[in-house]
Amino acid sequence: MAGTCEDPSAKGQSPSGWTRRNFLKGVGVAAVSADAVLGSVTKAAEAGPDAKALNEIIDGPVKLTLNINDKDRQVTVEPRTTLLSAMRDRLEPALTGPKLVCNAATCGACTVLLNGKPVYGCSVLAIDAVGKKVTTVEGLGTPDHLSPVQQAFVEKDAMMCGYCTSGFVTSVTALLRKNPNPNEHQVREACKGNFCRCGTYPHIFQAALAAAKSGSTPT
Repeated sequence: MAGTCEDPSAKGQSPSGWTRRNFLKGVGVAAVSADAVLGSVTKAAEAGPDAKALNEIIDGPVKLTLNINDKDRQVTVEPRTTLLSAMRDRLEPALTGPKLVCNAATCGACTVLLNGKPVYGCSVLAIDAVGKKVTTVEGLGTPDHLSPVQQAFVEKDAMMCGYCTSGFVTSVTALLRKNPNPNEHQVREACKGNFCRCGTYPHIFQAALAAAKSGSTPT
């Protein structure tokens, strides 16, 4: 009839040109594509890493070379062995300055320097320290030649039972290398990862500030 507008939906066609047939066809193609992608992901997940390669990496002890206190030390450990355990239990002679106390990365008694930064020895794998410079409290000074920080700890009576001492000395040393003239707040911040069960914090902070005032930057 002249002058009558034909309704596109009467033939299953929208005003934009889409038809139900085209829509369903598009959905089918999308579903097939999704199945293909998911299938590929599933196969990759099922395949996983090469089992032989994994066995070669984690099965049995491995021989490592660790640079500790500027000396290359040979040690044979299982890959899951921590740096702390390797130094205390596997090296000959052993390095017992870093202490095993909490073994949960909370007390800081096992603090060592890894490339100059303080880390918990109980939470770093020995195998991850390969190729890096490890410094323990033994590498900071000796009984005959104390470092400025060690000397200040003696003079300020910053020790009680001694379990936490090496960790605090190491953390303070790292701070003074970075900031030779810290204030007490900065010292507290640097030591917040170390815990003293005896409560000698005032003496520890005094020792850190005294070492800074001595003008001898820890090496």
